[in-house]
Amino acid sequence: MRNTLTITWKETTTYFASPMAYIIGGVFLALTGYFFVQSVGVPFAEASNRGWMINTALIFILWSPSMTMRLLAEEQKLGTLELLMTSPIRDYEIVLGKYLATVIILLVTLAFTLYYGLLLSWFGDPDTGPFLTGYLGLILYGATTLAIGLLTSSLTSNQVVAAVLGFGTLLILTLIGQATSVTSGTTAVVLEQLSLTGHFTDFTRGIIDTNNIVYFLSVTAVFLFLTVRNVESRRWR
Repeated sequence: MRNTLTITWKETTTYFASPMAYIIGGVFLALTGYFFVQSVGVPFAEASNRGWMINTALIFILWSPSMTMRLLAEEQKLGTLELLMTSPIRDYEIVLGKYLATVIILLVTLAFTLYYGLLLSWFGDPDTGPFLTGYLGLILYGATTLAIGLLTSSLTSNQVVAAVLGFGTLLILTLIGQATSVTSGTTAVVLEQLSLTGHFTDFTRGIIDTNNIVYFLSVTAVFLFLTVRNVESRRWR
């Protein structure tokens, strides 16, 4: 656990010391601010956060691969991953440490968007329930997309390729739910269960379904497991 926390601290401080961090964060806040104004109307005709949160979740399709693309790809390119693997650090500690760093960054970034909730409270009388559950959904959704991005970063030493692979994977898992409109029966059910957005929308309605929580936690665990296995396989290459 100590090794994991050390890696987490190193990656977190490295991120916040980089100008790119503030550029990515600024773009994220600018987009969420735009979607917030679009969703509530002018002048604040509807005290609701549902539309804004759904659009914010879609931003993670690009944001998460941008956050994770260098974590393992750069280590492979510079040869420092092999150095880490020869040190007394287990493979899962490397992966978990880097993943937790991205989750911390996710939480810090989302914390800045709480300002939108204050605006809603000031100009309207929003329902606190959907607001809180919506943020829970965003955290679970974002954490899952980061796990997927981390896996794609472990597959290549090229950061651009890692970002593209992450974007493609997230886009498929996001749009796969749209295919239910042209399918039926078991196929439609399976596609709906695989969809990221399909499991997220309930949170924006104020509904906490344990099936949705289990889905996000399970997908996160699977992709982290695959990342660990991929890192372990480098010992035999």
